[in-house]
Amino acid sequence: MPVVLLMVIGAGAGYLATRLMGMRTDVPTTMFLGVMGALVGAFGLRFLSTVSLWVVHLAAAVAGALLLVWLWRVFYERR
Repeated sequence: MPVVLLMVIGAGAGYLATRLMGMRTDVPTTMFLGVMGALVGAFGLRFLSTVSLWVVHLAAAVAGALLLVWLWRVFYERR
């Protein structure tokens, strides 16, 4: 089923992409370009989501460290 869905989405994406770029291609070429574009887009999106998750984790780690440093200063540097 995922292969059929990929072909249908790829055909639609290929049709839209070729029309937006001003190309007139036959149906197999349009489907090929759409399916390959869907694969490239999926891998690119997966890569970007992985990278963005790393950035979110880094920001959360820095925020947590800042909180602990602040707490350390408030409670232990008074003495």
